[in-house]
Amino acid sequence: MTDDDIRAAYLVALIDVAPDLSADGIGPDDHLQDDLDLDSMDVLNLVAALHKALGVDIPEADYPQIATLALAVPYLARRLAA
Repeated sequence: MTDDDIRAAYLVALIDVAPDLSADGIGPDDHLQDDLDLDSMDVLNLVAALHKALGVDIPEADYPQIATLALAVPYLARRLAA
């Protein structure tokens, strides 16, 4: 799976969780909670959606590593490669 595939899967999962967001309006460094106004339940739903889409488990301690698109893509790539 390429970084572009991971980026697309992340954005689809994020938009499913927060349909008021637009993929075009999400920058690589936009923080889920600080910039995009997701609450903790939204983040949990995103983790579940990423698990369903990519088959990766994301431990709670690693949630900061998916807080932005720029952080999430390499993190998820590493998890997929493991």
